[in-house]
Amino acid sequence: MARRALILVEGHRGNGLRYVQAAQRLGLHPITLSADPAQYDYLAAEGIEAIRVDTDNVVALIRECSRLSATYDIAGITGFSGRDESLCVIVGKLCQHFDLPGPNPASIERCCDKSTQRQLLAQAGVPIPAYRLATDATEVKSSAEEIGLPVILKPVLGSGSTGVRLCCNIKELTDHTTHLLGGSHLGRPPPRILVEEFVQGLQYGADTMGNAVIAVGTAEFDCPPHFVIRESIFPAPLTDDEYRRIADVSLSCLRALGLGWGPTNIEFRWTKRGPVVIEVNPRLPGWITPQLVQLAYGVDLVTEHVRLAIGEESELRPRHSQTAAARFLVPDRDGILDWIDGDTRAAAVSGVAEVKLYVQPKMPIVRKGDDRDTIGHVIAASPSSARTGTILQRAVDLIAWSISPFPALGEGEQICSPLPPPTSPGGAK
Repeated sequence: MARRALILVEGHRGNGLRYVQAAQRLGLHPITLSADPAQYDYLAAEGIEAIRVDTDNVVALIRECSRLSATYDIAGITGFSGRDESLCVIVGKLCQHFDLPGPNPASIERCCDKSTQRQLLAQAGVPIPAYRLATDATEVKSSAEEIGLPVILKPVLGSGSTGVRLCCNIKELTDHTTHLLGGSHLGRPPPRILVEEFVQGLQYGADTMGNAVIAVGTAEFDCPPHFVIRESIFPAPLTDDEYRRIADVSLSCLRALGLGWGPTNIEFRWTKRGPVVIEVNPRLPGWITPQLVQLAYGVDLVTEHVRLAIGEESELRPRHSQTAAARFLVPDRDGILDWIDGDTRAAAVSGVAEVKLYVQPKMPIVRKGDDRDTIGHVIAASPSSARTGTILQRAVDLIAWSISPFPALGEGEQICSPLPPPTSPGGAK
């Protein structure tokens, strides 16, 4: 009998190893198809089978999966969005071609286009911010005048808060519009821009699997006018009525967008009119959210996603109740990282689940105004919210670093950014 295999389209610096391990626990042989397998350290470290293939090319992927099916029983296909959510669409197309469980690629494609997503949500009566679609500076300015400053500018396509900025005046609006349109003169079509009402209120995120709401967390952001995540907490401190309202709106989003298979992450701001949907992401939330959900609820979103992908029933019932929280380390300046330490001491604090640094001494620190600005995180969990907060603060206080200004550059020289953090944590996008 052929060995059952799980095909993973691309890897993931944050959750890739978790998927590999989940597949192995379920008796599957994980195989990663990637345009550059070397970028995922865990593949070589764990001896995971990896095949180089153009993952933007559906035909090439079908050909490779067909070749593998001569040796393996392909039980399921799934993958990762990273910074390019079009991969979610490609995974859906592969699942359809091979008659395997998976998302509807047409629904995923509509959802990944923020303008189309908002149209569908508005038609279904889901509360969303006021918005306009713009393709040039004139349309951006007129849209902002109609909505009223301050507004959020963001690209129609993308994730990880890349290109998202709060614009409080005309100068900020003009400058960021110029930045977003900067590449259009290089022969590429001008990017579409969303001009969006700045909805103020606490940030929440609902994580669903299929048609079930599994977890609701809250997040805080630093560094305005950008949206760089500072802290994430599960479960969010909500009343029963507040939770019900978020859950009801979440399920309305799934119906409006034709979702309802696999994982979805929905972001809200709580306003005077209740929960307002900022964005629906048709994928598992990246970075450390699956760890927080598992610590808080005892539900392993990664394993349950793999179960769905191979046609098995997921077990989504909470197994315990704790408060889990993550604090992200964010530098306040650009420069060369002289040193960073204290992570070992922080990890030894009772109640700390993980301490991870994404940088090393002598690396350049170049802030982008999005999730790539974070240089590490600390995760803690305990039976109470207050205790988790105390543990987290104690651990974070043990970590310190020093950044020196960049030396003066010679003509033609430029500063290169360090590697991005593992993945996006979610948040305003």
